[in-house]
Amino acid sequence: MRSLLSRTTQLDPSFSVGLGLVVILAVVEIFAATFYYIGRARAARASAQAITATVVRPPTSSASATPAPVAQPRISPEAVAPTPVPSLVDQLLREGIELRDRGDMTNALARLQEALEGEPNNSAVLEEIAKTYESMQLFDRSNAMWRKLQEMGPSAGAAYELADRRLKLGVPTPAPAEATNARKDVGGIPEGSTFGITEVKTTETPDPEAETNLVLRIGIRKQPNTTIDHTKVKIQVFFYDTVNDKDIKLTDADVNYEWVTPKHDWTDTNPEILSVNYLRPKMRGVSSEAALSETAAAVKPGQKGRGGKTGSSAGSERRYLGYRILVYYDDKLQAVQAEPSRLLQMFPPSESISSP
Repeated sequence: MRSLLSRTTQLDPSFSVGLGLVVILAVVEIFAATFYYIGRARAARASAQAITATVVRPPTSSASATPAPVAQPRISPEAVAPTPVPSLVDQLLREGIELRDRGDMTNALARLQEALEGEPNNSAVLEEIAKTYESMQLFDRSNAMWRKLQEMGPSAGAAYELADRRLKLGVPTPAPAEATNARKDVGGIPEGSTFGITEVKTTETPDPEAETNLVLRIGIRKQPNTTIDHTKVKIQVFFYDTVNDKDIKLTDADVNYEWVTPKHDWTDTNPEILSVNYLRPKMRGVSSEAALSETAAAVKPGQKGRGGKTGSSAGSERRYLGYRILVYYDDKLQAVQAEPSRLLQMFPPSESISSP
């Protein structure tokens, strides 16, 4: 019995070999299946990434293309191109005007003549030379400049129209020199006078409801180390119009005036500033000739007010021409200024305010 059991427990060598082969084949099958499913999973993942790239990349590429036009304005022509430098003629013209405004007529003419040598047909230079001669009351020379502008025709622009209007008024001949005109200015104050006109600036404001709307800013200064009784100071501002391009008359426009400086009592040496407004509305009524004289602003320190409001004469066309400023102290004429200067010849000021 024992010998029978001991024989049966011994394994056949061929069986062990077969069993080993089966195990090896099973392991191979398992590895093959594993690699198969892993390969499919990788293929699926790669296709998913390809689909995502197809959907996402186009916006990315279009977005990457947008910086080009966005970055382009940063390099603008204005930033690259240098600022144009004013020409020598423009610089001389500007210097000449500034010198004339300061009362230095000699150097002003020198600058303007130098500019004219550079550009003999520059209408702006010719116009400023004519205005400078008028300020010096050298009317023959100023009219020669106006004629040259008139000969240039419409190509001279606004200067041609101004020259044509000035010459249509006639060529004024200088009147005998009066004491007022013979005075020499010292620091803007005529020699022997208590007051002087230091500046007159004209500013025209575009106004759709008015033909002309402009303001004169007038600076008036006293003689240094002089005590002033401001109740004896009187300033007159007269505006003039051309009527039908041939006659010159006192304006019938609205005139308003007020002091810009608060005290205007001349307690210090700084100029006191008076502002006078000329306003001509487009639609006006008919007024009497007597109302014309009321448009001159007769100003006393400590007062401000409104000039008379009048209307145009029927059947006449009026245009603004210029102004005349008279400064009196203690009823005696101290300083005068006009634009155009011929107004002083056409309407000579009285040496005394009490004169008839």
